[in-house]
Amino acid sequence: MTPKEVLYVEDALGHAQFLKTQCQDAVDALQDANLKRQAQQWLQENQEIFRSFYSLV
Repeated sequence: MTPKEVLYVEDALGHAQFLKTQCQDAVDALQDANLKRQAQQWLQENQEIFRSFYSLV
């Protein structure tokens, strides 16, 4: 990987980590079962995205 590509992957990992934190906060805060379930789905999807990016490094 070129240095520019590594920087891109690092940036993507940072964004994925931030979104994961935001989704987890939403899951913890939401009371409505449907909204909580949706946030949990987004959390799982984001974890998969993070793993995909992480596997590139």
